[in-house]
Amino acid sequence: MSRTRIIRTRDWASPVPPVHREVRSATPETDEGKPPVLFVPGYGHGAWTFAEHWLEHSASRGFAAHAVSLRGHGGSGAAPKATLRAYVHDVVQVAASLPRQAVLVGHGAGALVVTHALARYPARAGVLVAPVLGGWGTLGGALRRNLAGTLPAVFGGRLRLNRRQLFSRELPVATAADYTARLGRATARAQWQLLAHRDPEPPVGNPPLLVLGSPDDRIVSASALTRAAARYAAAPLLFPGMGHDLMLDARWREPIDAILDWLDKDAPTP
Repeated sequence: MSRTRIIRTRDWASPVPPVHREVRSATPETDEGKPPVLFVPGYGHGAWTFAEHWLEHSASRGFAAHAVSLRGHGGSGAAPKATLRAYVHDVVQVAASLPRQAVLVGHGAGALVVTHALARYPARAGVLVAPVLGGWGTLGGALRRNLAGTLPAVFGGRLRLNRRQLFSRELPVATAADYTARLGRATARAQWQLLAHRDPEPPVGNPPLLVLGSPDDRIVSASALTRAAARYAAAPLLFPGMGHDLMLDARWREPIDAILDWLDKDAPTP
């Protein structure tokens, strides 16, 4: 039986500073009583990555959909010293403001944020998309796949990702280049915490969890996907031929439809 910490001394002794949080939303024409979905982008990404396709598509299927930009990302307030803890705080605060118990969907390093948020917020369900869950194995894989772009981040610089890592060849080059140019960066401390951080506490309420990604992802290996799913006693749902940014790639409908189908089945309206 999992245990939930009721009192976290650090939260009241050293509260996370407030900041403006950008939230983009799309709502269905008719309220079908389905749980709202909160999308959490990875480091360097903002809410816009979900606003391109997934928000409106989710709303068309009856789910109120929201995407938050973590502090220092997208249209959220600047936070040059933000930590993983601050990012988790942003997600929990937005989720708690929604009118119904929400589903948390994290992409990339946003999946790591979601795993920690699930220990603080009783989500209806959790979804980890192409999850970057950290640890020293993450660094080794990143260095092998993108030495020039990863090495500066180890020493506090910017993690640089290129379009070939993020997208499949099916996405037009001009579109991929535009998306890549819009990426920002996480703080040096938050980047470092991808490697050295405490394991998340167990999710509150034991919500159902789904892990999905692509075996052709050039950031998250197929074995890393399998390990991530094994943490939650599941097998990953795979989308061959897609890149890391599944929500922006050419076949973006396939993973979001799979997520929403799963929610209809495993997190039905009470």
